[in-house]
Amino acid sequence: MRHVKGSCCTTIKNIGVSSGKTQILHDVSFHLHCGELTVIIGPNGAGKTTLLKALLGELRHTGSIQFHDPSGEERRIRIGYVPQKLDLDPNSPVSVYDFFAAMISRRPVFLSKGRFLHQKIGEYLAEFEMDDKLDRRLCDLSGGELQRVLLAVATHPAPELLILDEPVSGIDSNGMSVFYEKLGALKRERDMAILMVSHDLHYVAQYADKMLLLDQTVLSMGTPKEVMASDAFKREFNVFVEAEDR
Repeated sequence: MRHVKGSCCTTIKNIGVSSGKTQILHDVSFHLHCGELTVIIGPNGAGKTTLLKALLGELRHTGSIQFHDPSGEERRIRIGYVPQKLDLDPNSPVSVYDFFAAMISRRPVFLSKGRFLHQKIGEYLAEFEMDDKLDRRLCDLSGGELQRVLLAVATHPAPELLILDEPVSGIDSNGMSVFYEKLGALKRERDMAILMVSHDLHYVAQYADKMLLLDQTVLSMGTPKEVMASDAFKREFNVFVEAEDR
């Protein structure tokens, strides 16, 4: 059956996570649709990263996560992940090519640098404006450049759900704009659902399709304008951020 844009759906239902007798998350339920960027916001300690780890299968949880493709069939979902940062040795010789090739090739990359693979990785990185950094050491990249490399790796091959944990932390305003523009291109052109944790309310208001306010459970969900106008948002943040009409 031909894929219909926006017709995939991931259903997160009644997710709960506990540590000993402490309940970190409870009754977390929402839907993610392909072709949309959903951003999770919330105060420190709200359980945002815990939720991402539960969705990635790194933490035991109650509840369920279900994915339905455009035909309505339920199957295992393909997930890509971009962490907040990588802990890199400042003297590491590992290049962008080495890192990318190690992630996608079954053959040990230290044996040789295949010309075909080098060309293909360069072509893919060009979509993220990083092809000119193919042979640059990872440790020499700026924060924004490194995040674009991680984004390229996480979306090759294209997942149905892309998860990002505060990926623009420490990136300057120009780098943030470029990063959000790349996310916009991914959701439009590859029709993937994107779920991201962010504290950058100004950028979220501009770029997100949906916003989820989390504090142990879902307090509000909707467009950025709807969530930022909610009583829950005002209680949690005590601020008002003007969101564009959507």
